[in-house]
Amino acid sequence: MRQYPADLTPPWKKPTPVPEVPAEPGLVVEEPGTGFCGAVIRCEAGTVTLEDRFGKHRVFPLEPRGFLLEGRVVTLVRPASPAPARPARTASGSVAVHRARARVARAGRIYVEGRHDAELVEKVWGDDLRIEGVVVEYLEGVDDLPAVVSDFAPGPDARLGVLVDHLVPGTKEWRIAEAVTSEHALVVGHPFIDIWQAVKPSALGIEAWPAVPKGQDWKTGVCRALGWPAENTGAVWQAILKRVDSYKDLEPELLGRVEELIDFVTGGGGA
Repeated sequence: MRQYPADLTPPWKKPTPVPEVPAEPGLVVEEPGTGFCGAVIRCEAGTVTLEDRFGKHRVFPLEPRGFLLEGRVVTLVRPASPAPARPARTASGSVAVHRARARVARAGRIYVEGRHDAELVEKVWGDDLRIEGVVVEYLEGVDDLPAVVSDFAPGPDARLGVLVDHLVPGTKEWRIAEAVTSEHALVVGHPFIDIWQAVKPSALGIEAWPAVPKGQDWKTGVCRALGWPAENTGAVWQAILKRVDSYKDLEPELLGRVEELIDFVTGGGGA
């Protein structure tokens, strides 16, 4: 048997499709049944409110082919609801404070071991630190840390936080940190040999940080293993730093320690 389509309406009797137009505020349309012409001021479930040039309002149903736009028949539809705005975030993941001014620097400080460490902390936590008025300074090494802390003379209104590389029990760094006993100074550290390791390999497009034999300079060994220019580790670090966009590119072992120091220096945490 011959199959016939369900719709037997002759093509010349079928209505011509018309475009669907979102009823955005300010859109000027005409309702042909009444001749009322006005701008959309409100669109709710099933209805649209128009305002003509005299300020008069009329409410019309949102029906198919119900309006004229520049003389053409259209179907007005309710505009898509905008996605709820998410609060802007700083690189550290904190909620950004719009147009916030930097706070006058506190007496307290955060010291980090090495220039590269300081640059990384600034890139990820810089906005937070300026709002809190916390200045970050770098130490060339931790050998003289007890003397540095003594000279700083930390107190209740001038707390001192220190971030140390490779702070692992039994190491030289561990013994030096243990010698700092002031209740107004907090020394924390990450387990990495160098701050480079605090950057996730995935952020750099490598599978893992290579193992470097003991007795060999770690940065030089890493560069040679990965085919990076070993003769200029400073340039390599700048390339690494550019790949860090936010806290998501850093290992949690560093994230937690820096947040702990900020909390301590600003008075949010205990010794």
